[in-house]
Amino acid sequence: MGKLIAFDMEGSDFFVSKLLEAWDKGHSVFPLDQRLPQAKKERLVEDFGVSEVISEKETYRTKGISMEPDDALVIATSGTTGDPKGVVLTHTAIQASSQITSSQLDVQDNQDEWLCCIPVSHIGGFSVITRALHNRVRLKIQRRFDAALCEEAGRSGSTLVSLVPTALERIDPTVFRKILVGGAAAPQTLPDNVVTTYGLTETGSGIVYDGTPLPEVKIEIRDGEIVIQSPTLFSRYLGDEPQNNEQWFSTGDAGFLQDDHKLVVTGRLDDAIITGGEKVWPALIERELDSLRLFSEHIVVGRHDQEWGQAVTIIGVPENIEKSIDISDIRAQLRESLPNYALPKAIEIVEALPRNAMGKVLRRLV
Repeated sequence: MGKLIAFDMEGSDFFVSKLLEAWDKGHSVFPLDQRLPQAKKERLVEDFGVSEVISEKETYRTKGISMEPDDALVIATSGTTGDPKGVVLTHTAIQASSQITSSQLDVQDNQDEWLCCIPVSHIGGFSVITRALHNRVRLKIQRRFDAALCEEAGRSGSTLVSLVPTALERIDPTVFRKILVGGAAAPQTLPDNVVTTYGLTETGSGIVYDGTPLPEVKIEIRDGEIVIQSPTLFSRYLGDEPQNNEQWFSTGDAGFLQDDHKLVVTGRLDDAIITGGEKVWPALIERELDSLRLFSEHIVVGRHDQEWGQAVTIIGVPENIEKSIDISDIRAQLRESLPNYALPKAIEIVEALPRNAMGKVLRRLV
């Protein structure tokens, strides 16, 4: 039986060499988020049952758990509760993800090069590495996102990259053949070479591209919730019994399928705002707000209201701090595209929205 080995390092060629070494020996790997304080890392190592911790400076061993023979990767995800869970992905699932995503992007081993410049402790960054390895495509790794270095890589041979929306806005996207964008809501207007993705750690990275499920991925909407069947699905959370990837996974995300069968994600089920007895999805309002260009970043939440139960409220960073923003003007402009009950009732101005390492807004903190 293999062990669980934690990698306490950023993405690098050394990271890849240690990854391949661990897999050759039948072990599973757990990349630690380098943004975490040391005490938090140590707690995760203990809670997840890690047997060995490898950094660029040292290696130390401890008594840990045994892993199943096909287990390849553990990624820590907090979900909506903030309590870390260990998502276990198998070699079979990772290879399936690499194959269907690379096929969809028409990746050519003699022409393409993947650039990994987002954290490898998240599935979005780690899956860039595995796509390159499984498809024998050139790989360039940068320890962290830097707009200038990212662009330079694109101009010097990297053709494929995965980014979050905030990073996309800081580069010239034309230097890459294809850019995958996920991890947070993307702007409505995007260059032709940008592919929006939907997926979770549990789905082994993005499994829906530009609203269309990838081959072998099945999507259903049950009571407003997105449920998924995919060969890329995780096997279990650490501590749970393994499941097979023919089972349906309930994502906790809300959405619907359009007439053309494209998926529209409207947010987390628990993000829904109940106002005056009506259910309102923040993501739909946020998309309409994008077109008004009043905020550099914004979200919509429900605040407790004595009359309505919850009041639809905009929390945003003004695009122009010297220009006043009037809720009556916003309501008037949105009235043609939103039902009356979904129109915002208040605005809260902030200096910045709290985000995680992948750029996703942490709604529970606002």
